[in-house]
This record gives sequence, structure tokens and C-alpha cells, in this order.
Amino acid sequence: MITETFPILIGDEEVATERLLTKDVEQGTMMNGTESVRFIVIHCSATRRDRDYTVEQLLRDHRARGFRTIGYHLYIRRDGTVTQHRKLLEVGAHCRPYNRCSIGICYEGGLDTFGHPADTRTPEQRASLLALLRRLRKLFHGAVICGHHDMPGAVPKACPCFDARAEYAKL
Repeated sequence: MITETFPILIGDEEVATERLLTKDVEQGTMMNGTESVRFIVIHCSATRRDRDYTVEQLLRDHRARGFRTIGYHLYIRRDGTVTQHRKLLEVGAHCRPYNRCSIGICYEGGLDTFGHPADTRTPEQRASLLALLRRLRKLFHGAVICGHHDMPGAVPKACPCFDARAEYAKL
């Protein structure tokens, strides 16, 4: 079981609980509107660059973890194909304690052929991710683009194996 440690610092603000983090932005399984989305969080699937990790495998693995479906909103395969798994304003299951105020994007890969964290994005994935982020920034104006590892209080991991915040700072 994952437990978050509160309080956490978000910018210069101390947040005592997950409920306070998301107060007044959404209720239930859906967010109230586009203003509810405060973060666009990029993930990697933590799979080797030389092995396929299909949508079916991703679904199987997320169901095995107790999710009803894939926890990410969007998934980008190595060939650049983008698939959607949650409605954009549906609460995700990808980055506790930020699921209620974020969109989760995962790209296939993130490990080199030896199983070490590495930026394994293909040119097709880079192009698809950039186009997707440009569209999402138009929908969610104030949302911060960041990597899973940038999120204070989230489970610490190398994910997404590159500096998403710096790479997409000018979007």
C-alpha cells in the first residue's frame, strides 16, 4: 500500500492533506471543468526499449493492481500511436496524490536494453508527445507540464527518465 506523507510543499504553499490539495476543484469520478487540471504528468511504462508493451499488456497490469482500467489518460506507443484510456476530465490513477487534478500521459519504454532508466523515446513518440502537449495546453491553460518524478509527495521513481519540466517549459 502507498501512503503519502503530509504536509507537502507545493511551490511555497504547505498542503496538510490530499483533500486540501484538491478542494474546490472536483468531486467524484469526474473533475468539474478544465480549470480543475493543474498538472499534465508525463510517465514512462518502465519497459525495455527493445520489447513491446501493448495496450493489452498495460490494461492487464493495471487491472492486476486493482484498477478498473488503465490509469493513464493517454498512452504513446513506440511507433507514435496515441491511445486514450480515460476521458480528459475523468480522475486518473497515475500519480497519487495528484490524480484528482492532473492528466496522465505515459509513453512506452523508459528502460534501456539492460533494464536501466534511460530516455528511450523514439522520434515518433517525441513528435506525438509534443503535438499532444500543444493540444492539451490549449485546453488546460494553467496546467504545469512535468514528469512523475517532479511531483512532491508522489512515489519516488526515475519516471519518465528525462526532464519533462525543462524540455516542455516553453509550451
